[in-house]
Amino acid sequence: MRRALGQRAELVTFHGLPDDGEHLACLFAPWDDTDPPLVRLHSECLTGDVLGSTRCDCGPQLDEALRMLAVHGGALLYLRQEGRGIGLYNKLDTYLLQNDGVDTFEANRLIGRGADERGYLTAAVMLRTLGLERVRLLTNNPDKGRQLRAHGIDVTETLPTGVHLTTDNARYLAAKARSGHHLSLPTLDTEAPA
Repeated sequence: MRRALGQRAELVTFHGLPDDGEHLACLFAPWDDTDPPLVRLHSECLTGDVLGSTRCDCGPQLDEALRMLAVHGGALLYLRQEGRGIGLYNKLDTYLLQNDGVDTFEANRLIGRGADERGYLTAAVMLRTLGLERVRLLTNNPDKGRQLRAHGIDVTETLPTGVHLTTDNARYLAAKARSGHHLSLPTLDTEAPA
């Protein structure tokens, strides 16, 4: 189902996706049909996207992607994969461990979950449903491109997001860099409590 979002973007909802999530796409026109459109896969982060938490970079990444898409066109897929796929309540439980110095990936493991449980089959299905089988991907996470390719999406280019480093999220970003995200981090005190 399509819903107009102002004059610059359109929301698209989906039924029959491979999982139970209420995922949506935010489409920004126009994009040049000769080049693959810019696409951002953004995993839901209530604390960062809505409540303004500074312990992650999710809100700034979402804002950056929306600004870029408003200028260049493309699609943002808002994926209901809170807490790297472990859910909101579990994520909030991991915050307590992170407060004691455990990184976000290890905190997930300590509560009996995977370090990152997100999968991108649903995103690939959403893209194909929208007719977007060739895309330029806006991400620092190489797993997103790998998984999209494994599910038949041609990722022609990966464009990095900005590095939204603050003293509050330095340990979080350092953990993402150690996990393989393509981040070039300036030196900050990453041992400070989050």
